[in-house]
Amino acid sequence: MARLIRKRETLLFLIIVVMIAIFSTRATDFATPENLAGIFNDTSILIILALAQMTVILTKSIDLSVAANLAFTGMAIAMMNAAYPDLPLVVLILAAIVIGACLGAINGFLVWALEIPPIVVTLGTLTIYRGMAFVLSGGAWVNAHQMTPVFLSVPRTPILGLPVLGWVGIVIVLLMYVLLRYTQFGRSAYATGGNPTAAVYAGIDTGWTKFLAFVLSGALAGLASYLWVSRYAVAYVDIANGFELDSVAACVIGGISIAGGVGSVAGTVLGALFLGVIKNALPVIGISPFTQMAISGTVIILAVAFNARRERNRGRIILRDRAAAEIRAEAAA
Repeated sequence: MARLIRKRETLLFLIIVVMIAIFSTRATDFATPENLAGIFNDTSILIILALAQMTVILTKSIDLSVAANLAFTGMAIAMMNAAYPDLPLVVLILAAIVIGACLGAINGFLVWALEIPPIVVTLGTLTIYRGMAFVLSGGAWVNAHQMTPVFLSVPRTPILGLPVLGWVGIVIVLLMYVLLRYTQFGRSAYATGGNPTAAVYAGIDTGWTKFLAFVLSGALAGLASYLWVSRYAVAYVDIANGFELDSVAACVIGGISIAGGVGSVAGTVLGALFLGVIKNALPVIGISPFTQMAISGTVIILAVAFNARRERNRGRIILRDRAAAEIRAEAAA
C-alpha cells in the first residue's frame, strides 16, 4: 500500500478525491455525478492542450504558443463557418487540425533545422499567432448568431450523460496513451528527452522527433480550437489567453519533468483535473479570482519543487547502485 501511495499518479488522484470531499462540505452538490461530469467536460479542452504540451516537453522542449495557435485557428474556422455556412462540419474540423498542425510545424522547423531554443521560438510565435488572429479578423468578434447551429451544437450534445466535448477528451487521452506507450514515435520522444546522446547512438533522429512533437502539439491545439469556439459560441483574439501556462502547469503537477523524458499520460490528465477542480471549486466557496491565481501559482511552485527533489533522489539512487556494483565487482576480482 505504501509503495502504491508513493506513485505520483496515485497520490495525485487521492489528493483530488480529498479536495472534492472538502469542497463538498461547503457546497453540498459539488460531489454529485452531474457536477463532476460537468467539471470533466469543462476541463476537457485543458486536458487536450496539456497532452499537446506533454508531447513537446517529453522531447526536452516547450510550446508556449499552444494557446495562441488555438486562438488563430479558432478565429479562422469561425470566420470560415460564418462566410460559408454550407461547408460540412467535418471539413471545418479537419481544416482546424491541419491549420494547427501547420503552425506547429513552423515551430518544429525552427527548432529542428535552425536549432533555435524552443522557448525562444515559441515565445516569438506566441506573439505572431496572436497578431495573425487580429489581422485576420480586424479585431472583430465572431459571435454565436454568425455561426451555424450544427457548428455550435455538436460538442454540447449529451451522450450517456456526458457532452460530446467530454467524450472527445476521453478519446484523445486513449489515443495519446497508445501513441506514447506503444509506437516508435513515443519511444523516440522519451529517449530524445531522457538521454539525447544515447538516443542518437541508438539511431533516433532527435531533431525529427522534436519536429513531429511540435506538429502533433499544433494538431491537438487545432482540434481544441474548434471545441473552444463551439463550446463558448464566440471567437476573438484573446481566447484561451493564459492557457499556455495552464497547460505547462498541468504537466508539471502531473509529474512531467521539464528536463524531458519523464512523465505519463495519466499524470498529465490528473494534473489538468487538479486545476479543473480548483478553478470550479474556489468560486463556489467565495474565493476571489486574484486569490485563485495566487493559489494556482503556489501549487505550481510546490509541484516543481517536488519534481526536482524526486529527480535528485533518483540520481542518488543511481549513483548508490553504481557504487554498490563497483564494490561487488572488486570483491569478485
